[in-house]
Order: sequence, then structure tokens, then C-alpha cells
Amino acid sequence: MATAKSPQHTVGVGSGAGRVRGAVRSVGRALHLPVTGTARGIRKATHAHGAGESGLGKLIELHAVNGAGDVMITIALASTVFFSVPTDEARGRVALYLAITMAPFTVLAPVIGPLLDRLPHGRRAAMAGAMLARALLALIISGAVASGSLELYPAALGVLVASKAYGVVRSAVVPRLLPPRFSLVKANSRVTLAGLLATGVAAPIGAGLHAVGDPWPLYGAFVIFVAGTILSFTLPSKVDSAKGEDVALLAADEDHLHGPLRKGAKRPGLRTVGPAVTHALGANATLRCLSGFLIFFLAFLLREHPLTGESAAVSLGIVGVAAGAGNALGTAVGAWLRTRTPEIIIVTVVAVVLGTAIVAALFFGAFLVAVLAAVAGFAQALAKLCLDALIQRDVPEQVRTSAFARSETLLQMAWVFGGAVGIVMPLNGTLGLVVAAVIVAAGWLATLRGLLSTARHGTRPRQRVA
Repeated sequence: MATAKSPQHTVGVGSGAGRVRGAVRSVGRALHLPVTGTARGIRKATHAHGAGESGLGKLIELHAVNGAGDVMITIALASTVFFSVPTDEARGRVALYLAITMAPFTVLAPVIGPLLDRLPHGRRAAMAGAMLARALLALIISGAVASGSLELYPAALGVLVASKAYGVVRSAVVPRLLPPRFSLVKANSRVTLAGLLATGVAAPIGAGLHAVGDPWPLYGAFVIFVAGTILSFTLPSKVDSAKGEDVALLAADEDHLHGPLRKGAKRPGLRTVGPAVTHALGANATLRCLSGFLIFFLAFLLREHPLTGESAAVSLGIVGVAAGAGNALGTAVGAWLRTRTPEIIIVTVVAVVLGTAIVAALFFGAFLVAVLAAVAGFAQALAKLCLDALIQRDVPEQVRTSAFARSETLLQMAWVFGGAVGIVMPLNGTLGLVVAAVIVAAGWLATLRGLLSTARHGTRPRQRVA
């Protein structure tokens, strides 16, 4: 009997162990599925419509990593420079931050584009270098945060320069990675939207890390940027190719749109992109200037005079979310919109921002401040995509990547100028929004006639870079 039951007993034990192993595997799959499923979903979205085959999907993922790392550093710097001290001292600290970081950047920014133009065969290495530099600088800033040393400011300048250098190279890379029948506007909107979504996901994580300790968001940034360094080298090798490229000169003159006269000029002017692009660039610079102004002005205004019934941090959060939502909506609309007349779209959105700024100045209040932030974010995103469309349409292929790089540098300088104006403004809401309206009105009036003229007469379309 014993021998007869033994096999049954063994089978029963084996079956029980098998069931346990099966249960463990099922639990493992259940725990693993959200991670792998999310990863597969993200990869499917970023690689859709040929973006995976062309390499654009990898650039979209890299830009998401870039956005996540930048927001981690921003959270750490905001808590150190802005929220940790009284308002008057915070204004002094931010003014010092601007003087030590932004002022040198205005000198360095014009150099970044031309310098990177001379390194067209090292774009992957340049993007990886920008990522690695920010990873190392994040560690330096973490030590400065703990000790309160002045190393914080030059390190922050390094982060800013590396971030903008990445942006310049990224703008130059996109045209090289377009899938077939894929517009440049659609490609740029996907890349930008990925960065915005990653920023939205990383921001609460960074806030949670900050609750653990001041340096922890910087440790998170270090890990993210190291991952970005590695991811940069997974881009296709064709992004390093500069075949057929030349240097863009950002102003309009028909005599210099093509090679012979340009090559013969001793000192070529800014003349290779056409009038539509230069006017659109001016309008976009106006919106970037407004963005920098609102960020710094509202940061101090809402800290001193929060929205009704809210704390300073919550007030800033509401305005920040409104601006981010408007930016994301503008990016999404730009991907769907058929930009046959991008000049008209730019004129319209700048006019809407101007009207909103005037109304917000006349009837200053919490709701209108949030509305202005949202409208400004929407207009900035949509106008930038229209500028991309004009560069794609009007700029010769051989200088198109350089045009993207140089236009991005000029837009960053406009943002710096707006921020500098915002930091010195008195904390008077009505006065500040009047200044904002004046900024927008000046840019709109300066570019209105040129944009409408190019929209009426049209510009001969050029073949899109593949």
C-alpha cells in the first residue's frame, strides 16, 4: 500500500510545487506587466507612422529624457534660489542668478550656433556631451546646495549653456530624421509634445524627491542625464551627415538667396532665409520675450500677492499648469492644423495674445492672469510650429539645418531679455501686464505688414528635405 501511494504522493507534491511556481510566475507577470506594457505603449506611440524606421522615434524619446532632467534641476534651483528666503532677498538672489548666468549666456548664445555649425559630423556626440555635462553639473550643484557656496551660479550657467546647446543641435537634427510624407511641423510637434509630457510626469516626482532632501532632485537629474547620454548614441548615424549643408544667414535679400553672389561676398549679410522667415522669427521672438517676462514677473508678484485664498506656491502652480496646458494644446493643434498660410496663423495668435494682455491689464485678477498664461503658452507653441513650417517651405535645403540652429539661438536670447525686464519690474500687477501688452504690441506691429505681404504674394515652395 505504501509503495502504491508513494507515486501518488510524489505527483501530488510535484503538482503543488508546480502550482506554486505557476502562481509566482503569474504574480511576477502581473507586477511586470504595468512596466512592460507602459514601455511598449510609449514605444508604439513614439515610433508610429514611420518614426521608428527613420530614427525620429529615438529623438522623441531623447527629448523626453531631456525635459525630465531639466525640470528636476529647475525644481532644485527654484527651491534654493527662490522659495527658501524672504521675497526681497529672493529678488536679490534671482537678480544675482540672472547676472551670473543669463548675462554671460547672452554673450555665449550667438557663439553656440556657429560653433556647432563647424561640427556637423559630431551631432550625436554634441548631444551626448550636453547631456553628460548636465549630469556632472547636477552633482556639483547638489554639493553647492548643501554648502550654500557660490559654485551654484557658474554651475547653473553651465547647465543653461548645455541645455541650449542641446536645443540647437536637436533643431538641426529633426530634418534629417523625417519619415516619408511627414511634415516638419508634425515632427517638431511630436518632439515638443514628448518633452512637455515628460516634464509633467517628472515634476511631481521631482517635488517628491525634494521633500526627501534638497539635493535629491539633482541626484535624479544626474541619473536621467546619464541615461540621455547613452540614448544619444542610439540615434541613426545619418544625423551626423552634413552632405549638402551650408550656413544660414538670417535676413532677406533675393540677391543672396543662392550661391554665386553669396560666395563672392567678403562679408555676407544675414540674407539667405527669405522675408517670411525673418518676420515670423521676429514675431516668435516677441512671444519668447513675453514668456521670459511673465515667468519672472509673475513668480515674484504671486509670491508677494498670491491668488485669492491660495498660498504662493499654489498660486504659482496654477499659473504654471495653465501655461503648460496652453503650450501642450498649441503643440497638439499645430500637429493637426494644415499650415497652408502660417503667416496668417502667426499674425492671428499674436493678436489674440495682445488682446488678452490688454484685457488682463485693465481688469487685473487671478482668473485673467491664468488665462493670459494659457493663451501665451498656446500662442508660443503654435507660432513656433508655423515658423518651422516657413523654414521648411522657404529656406534652401543646404542651409535649412543651420537656419533652425540659429533661429533657436535668437529665440533663447529673446527669452533672456524678457526675463531681465521681468526681474526689475515693480510688483504691480496692472503695470506689469501693461508692459507685457506693450512688448507684444511692438512685436506685432513690427512684423504685421511683412507677414501679411508674404501671405498675399506667396513664396515659391521648395522641395522638402527627406
